[in-house]
Amino acid sequence: MAFKRKIEDFVCAHCGVDNSGNGFTNHCYACLWSMHVDIEPGDRGALCGGMMKPISVEGIVGKYDLVHKCEKCGLIKRNKVWPRDNFDEIIKIAKQKKP
Repeated sequence: MAFKRKIEDFVCAHCGVDNSGNGFTNHCYACLWSMHVDIEPGDRGALCGGMMKPISVEGIVGKYDLVHKCEKCGLIKRNKVWPRDNFDEIIKIAKQKKP
């Protein structure tokens, strides 16, 4: 299945911050949490709906991914870090011990 770009604004269910979507937005730029709503990116086909906790940061300088783990079903997904993302939170996550 192909990526479905879906431009949506949302209020973060974890921290309550208003986020304006750009069609690629899949996590809160403030706290970096996400929700398990997609099977394939943008399809909104997942029935789980669990909160996706950012558990680690992977990548090389300039190209980082956040690794999220669903607190409800345990699914692990990787999502690109965007320039708007809270860099202080990215550093905190990167310094954590791997789960």
